[in-house]
Amino acid sequence: MKVLIVKLSSLGDVVHAMPAVQDLRRALPGVTVDWVVERAFAPLVSRCEGVRRIVPCDLRRWRKALWSAQTRQEWRAFKADLQQEQYDAVIDLQGLTKSALVAWLARLAPHGKRYGLANQTEGSGYEAPARWVAHTAITLEPHVHAVQRARLLCAEALGYAVEGPPLCGLKPGVQAALPPVSLPALAPLSVNKHNAFAPRMPTVALVHGTSRADKAWPLDAWVAVGQRLNHAGFTVALAHGSVAERKTSELIAAQLEHTWMWPLMPLDSLVDTMAHCAGVIGVDSGLSHVAVALNLAHVQIYNFDTAWRTGPQSSRQLSVFAAPHPDVETVWAAWESLGTPVLCQ
Repeated sequence: MKVLIVKLSSLGDVVHAMPAVQDLRRALPGVTVDWVVERAFAPLVSRCEGVRRIVPCDLRRWRKALWSAQTRQEWRAFKADLQQEQYDAVIDLQGLTKSALVAWLARLAPHGKRYGLANQTEGSGYEAPARWVAHTAITLEPHVHAVQRARLLCAEALGYAVEGPPLCGLKPGVQAALPPVSLPALAPLSVNKHNAFAPRMPTVALVHGTSRADKAWPLDAWVAVGQRLNHAGFTVALAHGSVAERKTSELIAAQLEHTWMWPLMPLDSLVDTMAHCAGVIGVDSGLSHVAVALNLAHVQIYNFDTAWRTGPQSSRQLSVFAAPHPDVETVWAAWESLGTPVLCQ
């Protein structure tokens, strides 16, 4: 059986679809799974076990210049790439007009079918064309976790039961950034066949960046947690994806003793580097969901009561919610409850 998954964006949503792929592999031995995704997130999908072929698209960019010659040329190339294969099942896990269009363009094998959502679930986007394009539109319980939504849709489409906890199958590669030799908290670099590094002090990443200002955590709270991590024997790693986020990282780092400012790096390198961390503390963002998929010790900070829909579901990870935002003591207590190593007091 050949299955095409359509889940285009965004970073966290792509992560939430990965357990459905692992379910498919378990339930349907020998299944071939391809995935259509925005090009920016293709490096992440390339780390997902069981995905044979990735079909990248640039719908976000194309819609800004629909009638340009470049867009038309790239659109034709995308369709040719998409239609190389015939699929027994095309499953739209996004439920939007753009994903319905991609599902409609995909070629079906004889007796192949398109599957999609018949209804909106709480807190998730949904548009009617997702139902119109599908040969079989599947109704789901509205109050459902984003991971479970994808798992249930695939299971209902292909006739198997969802079993066990969600497994993302996200396997890091060998593109990890190495810490600078000048960093006093690190021993001389030791590179093994996996390009892993051997710091004297384990690293905890602070994920402070978010696309929504109302999801952010105060700067002084990040500094306080970073200082506690340093005192407990951790180097604090700080990631950034924009000029503004880099400035925030610099402000935090200025008040900490042991920090590692990650360079701006592509998504695959970021995933591989994060995989070497002892844990992550972060706001509700795509990178925090990557930490969950990597099964790292993780505390996820919520300013809204939405962790039921997107929060971690593993005993190695916790979500913390309060309005207007959780305080430092609550976040630190959650971190300590995970049993992460404390090297010095």
